[in-house]
Amino acid sequence: MATVETQGLTKQFGDGPPAVDGIDLASNDGEFLVLLGPSGCGKTTLLRMIGGLETPTAGDVLIGGRVVTGLPPRARKIAMVFQSYALYPHLSVYNNIAFPLKAQGVKKDEQKRKVEWAASLLGIEMLLHRKPRQLSGGQRQRVALARALVRDPTVFLLDEPLSNLDAQRRASARDELQRFQRDIGTTTIYVTHDQVEAMGMGDRIAVIDRGRVRQLGTPREIYDEPADTFVATFLGSPPMNLVPRNGHLLGFRPEHLGPAADVGRGGGEPVTFPFTVHREEYLGSERLLYGEIDETKAVARFPVTSPVTGQMGRTLDFAVSRQHLKTFDAESGLRAGGSA
Repeated sequence: MATVETQGLTKQFGDGPPAVDGIDLASNDGEFLVLLGPSGCGKTTLLRMIGGLETPTAGDVLIGGRVVTGLPPRARKIAMVFQSYALYPHLSVYNNIAFPLKAQGVKKDEQKRKVEWAASLLGIEMLLHRKPRQLSGGQRQRVALARALVRDPTVFLLDEPLSNLDAQRRASARDELQRFQRDIGTTTIYVTHDQVEAMGMGDRIAVIDRGRVRQLGTPREIYDEPADTFVATFLGSPPMNLVPRNGHLLGFRPEHLGPAADVGRGGGEPVTFPFTVHREEYLGSERLLYGEIDETKAVARFPVTSPVTGQMGRTLDFAVSRQHLKTFDAESGLRAGGSA
């Protein structure tokens, strides 16, 4: 296992703003670190610089405490799995997995041992004779992981490897991938724009926007204590409500907004808002009420068993317990002090 560290890592394409802008980031040994952000935020460029597929404009990459900035990918002891999987269509699954070992001149008996070990770990032993076209998307993903695993990497770099799967298979693959990473204990850096993947899989999440890390923390820290309004509204579905109050923005999650009488009975000090209901959504396990607070859009979330009903067009006394309120600077968007 090894740590991955970037020091002032920057990538400039042309005359525009940097794709990656002076990122300082360090993984823990053996952790699953997720790079999360919208399309075009720089997360894949950052991953490619760590892997040696892009040359930094400035800064350094360290793997296991060793500067590898000028080294080619094969000298970094890393393995990458991409969105496309990049399997060779004319080769069997066995030969796809064995390909990097053959390129390294590994003896055939050792190739066989490693291929069978990786296939067993990922549950694809019965597929070794097939061609990629005979596999499902989830099976191809496991073949790509097995091919990476046989190289004995110190670091795995995964670039949206589940994005080609449908929703049901993606949920299953998330579980398989997380258990696989826990079993082998290899430091893994995973790129995604999907917050569910990030929250469900990551030991820590680095939220990236416009080439910079906006916040680094555990899923709970990122969700409960966002560092700024970008993180607050990028994480969560629906996102955090932001309401102007006393020269600041007050942030609170939809699940914390409810009838003032109910919030008061919960033991916390309620902060009351006039909530005008516009519409209701029924989502099976939960219901959402969409409306406005002081002419600002807001959402309240309730379990489907809640007796609260949508009264369209009416303004109700809703509240949030003060302990759940987050205060942000209205101009910079950064977390700020101050009271509601």
